[in-house]
Amino acid sequence: MQQSHGMGYAEYSNKLDQRLKVEQRRQKEYEESRKIVAEVDRQLHK
Repeated sequence: MQQSHGMGYAEYSNKLDQRLKVEQRRQKEYEESRKIVAEVDRQLHK
């Protein structure tokens, strides 16, 4: 948690605004990775 998001778990669990920022970042990274996987998959199965 500390390395990935720059805060410890205690701070993450106690501060709602920080938690929301972390979860929004995680969601964005997930969506970007899904786009990359879809693009690679398309290129492999032409």
